[in-house]
Amino acid sequence: MRTRYSLLAVALLVSQLVQAKSVIIPLDQINAMVDSTTPASDNAQFVAFSATIQQALINALKGDASTLTRAQLAEAKQSKPLVDKKWLQDSGYDFDKKSLQQADIKLLDAFPALPKTTIAASLKTVEEVNLNASQGQRTQALIDAEGQNYLFFLADALGPKLGQAFLNAYNKGEIGKAAALIKASEVGTGAAKKAFNNPRPFLIPGNTIHLVPDTAVVKDNMPYQATQGSYPSGHTNTAYTDAVLLGEMLPERFVPLLDRAARYSYSRMVLGVHYPIDLIGSRMAAQRNVAHYLNDPQYRVLFIDARQQLRTALEKECGTSLAVCAKPQGAADPYTAPQIITFYNLSMSWNLPREKVLPAPLVVPEGAEVLLEGPLPNLSAAQRRHLMVSTALEAGYPLSGSTPEQNFWQRLNLSAAASSGQHIYGG
Repeated sequence: MRTRYSLLAVALLVSQLVQAKSVIIPLDQINAMVDSTTPASDNAQFVAFSATIQQALINALKGDASTLTRAQLAEAKQSKPLVDKKWLQDSGYDFDKKSLQQADIKLLDAFPALPKTTIAASLKTVEEVNLNASQGQRTQALIDAEGQNYLFFLADALGPKLGQAFLNAYNKGEIGKAAALIKASEVGTGAAKKAFNNPRPFLIPGNTIHLVPDTAVVKDNMPYQATQGSYPSGHTNTAYTDAVLLGEMLPERFVPLLDRAARYSYSRMVLGVHYPIDLIGSRMAAQRNVAHYLNDPQYRVLFIDARQQLRTALEKECGTSLAVCAKPQGAADPYTAPQIITFYNLSMSWNLPREKVLPAPLVVPEGAEVLLEGPLPNLSAAQRRHLMVSTALEAGYPLSGSTPEQNFWQRLNLSAAASSGQHIYGG
């Protein structure tokens, strides 16, 4: 994505006094919010649908085998009929991932300069989340982790009706173009992990992390671990890339899908393998990379084709319009609940300390407003950019860095911007 800034961006300089305030929430309240999105939920319909998603993932992982082994798990990825690889290969599109990986390193290079107090608070946060997680959270975290190469995890953010239609269409290969494009659009974090070389929380001397045994996927009780460096989080990069792109294709569910990405990232702390700083960094990079692709005319051709196939297939499975099928479903649809929106606001900073900084303007990079095009198609570019500024996180939280681009992508609250726009201008 281009990093030059237009005159319009300059016109949108706004004092941080009008930015969204950070949310400080005690851990017991966070646990109550999170439990509603796991098998610990007290809603039987949601629990049943979660079990359906879990089984669909296990079936995909094991393929034709009678049981799932850890060796199979290590090699599993989308295959026929889930994904239309030939369509994507025939397009010849160059995702240029090496260049984007280097751009990610530059975007995230505020990490080494973080104060020791912030690093200590980040470790303390993951220790507390890991130690106090419910069994439902641990089960969901394992399912989230092992489903990284698939799109199953997005189904529960679509609600029971549209979510079931999504599962049906995905399993039948009816949305193979979207499945191919979304997963191919993930820009790997391996280069950044190598560059920053930060040890995982469970490797820090004296940590209190308890590794979570697998009782949900392979079900062999082997403690879940992760390799490579911690910063940034590869799984969180997956979550935000997939959720934003699917949200652009299904704007009826744009905000719940973003909330699901934040919830997915929380699972990485439940498992004790990532710090909150890792999650913030991946949110920044993933959203910037999605914006880069959506601004590429060649990519847009593929995106529009995949979106049309997806929406046609889902309407067929729903037996009604997507507007009707996507409507909130009450307690069985927790990603539309107000507390999950609060949870997303929390995920912007994860209760980490804020540094005192001089009031600084927020400058919207040229093209960033494309991320609001799906949920707010009737707004002008200027209106979308204004929403991004007016709903942004306060300045001074970890990774906001020293450049306009770092400052913007760290503070961009895409969920709040979309929600605010729908409230002001109508969805």
